[in-house]
Amino acid sequence: MDNRRELLKKFEEQKFFMKDKISSGIETNRKGYAFLSITDKDGKNVPVDEIKIIQKDHDFKYGANIFMLEEFPHKEQNEEYKKLFPQIANIATLPFYWNTLEPEQGKVRFEKTSPRIYRRPPPDLCLEYCAEKGIEPKAHCLNYAPFAPEWARGSVQWEKQCLEKRFALLAERYKEKIPMWEVTNETYWQYFKKSSFYMAPDFVEWSFALAENYFPANKLIINEAHPLWLPDKYIWNRSPYYMQIERAMLKGARIDSIGMQFHMFFRREQELEMTRPFYDPERLYEIMDTYSMLGKPMQITEMTIPAYSDSREDEEIQAEILKNLYQIFFSHPAMEAVIYWNLVDGFAAYCEPGDMQSGENYYYGGLIRYDFTPKKAFYAIKDMFEKEYRTFLVTTAPEGTFSFKGFYGNYDLEITAKGRKEKRSIHLSREKDKHFDIEF
Repeated sequence: MDNRRELLKKFEEQKFFMKDKISSGIETNRKGYAFLSITDKDGKNVPVDEIKIIQKDHDFKYGANIFMLEEFPHKEQNEEYKKLFPQIANIATLPFYWNTLEPEQGKVRFEKTSPRIYRRPPPDLCLEYCAEKGIEPKAHCLNYAPFAPEWARGSVQWEKQCLEKRFALLAERYKEKIPMWEVTNETYWQYFKKSSFYMAPDFVEWSFALAENYFPANKLIINEAHPLWLPDKYIWNRSPYYMQIERAMLKGARIDSIGMQFHMFFRREQELEMTRPFYDPERLYEIMDTYSMLGKPMQITEMTIPAYSDSREDEEIQAEILKNLYQIFFSHPAMEAVIYWNLVDGFAAYCEPGDMQSGENYYYGGLIRYDFTPKKAFYAIKDMFEKEYRTFLVTTAPEGTFSFKGFYGNYDLEITAKGRKEKRSIHLSREKDKHFDIEF
């Protein structure tokens, strides 16, 4: 493609529409008013000389998969990955692919010292890192048909029996540690027919009923691949994915969140034509509005926007596209998370380290270059959540009361009054009470 800036045409044409939707959407959906009362132990208001309001994190989730944790060939690379990952993530998708978690029946790779399998770090290793860095773990995926081990394939009855043992085992070990679980994933691919149960009419409903039984307090997510955004897959509330979810819910499935992938796995020469429906702001809002009629929050569960090379222009275009998309998704009331897929160039699926056998779309799909230097896209996302959309205020409260509008998340308060300084914490949430009585 001679002029890749053509990719930005719809963003440019709709810049005023997009600016209005983004600014009003973020103000309405991502921020709220907090009302503070600073009192002594007797309940009397305390005059405050200074109060600093410092946002620590976001309720909105943004992150990446963590499939390359301790998977790089050199120690320095692993250390750099662990340093960079939390700069761009408050959530991480952990690999629970069945064929690599339990390659032999009964021999499960839970422990951090388990035998290595490329891009499949053991869950305990990932959880230890997430706990250390304050990152929320998310599981991918309970019943993903093409990744069932060979020993678990057979009759529908046998596959269901094996799945029930798997769900029970994972719940016993991890349901208290991992809040979100993807239950089914990419169910429209017909080449998954090698699973007998995949072809059964109750595949989705049965999987969610089983998940609800073993994970009653966890968030259960359905997930689907990126073609759901294409013109032949999006037909308003008659879209195949929409109808699949609606049918499952009508049959009693407890689907808590709707997962949508957003991979631009198209060859460079096809890029302009194939990405048109994905880089159209008006259309993106329409699709999100349609799916929000199901009454459930949504997540961009996997995203890849390739740079196609390490040239300055290609990296700048990647960053601009991502900034536009993240702002659009962040502004929509039903969206609750955006998860980029592979952070580092050259270490994605279908792309062996240092090899470009699967094309530039996979090799250059990361936010960090192969030499572990962050791209402009990395900083675009980092600055969006750490600077542009982050609340920090310094003020006084002579009457001992104060209100402010801030992004939903956790806050540190530094209060100076009565000749001393003390710290307090609050959580400003869209769902919870926004009035805070703080004893000083």
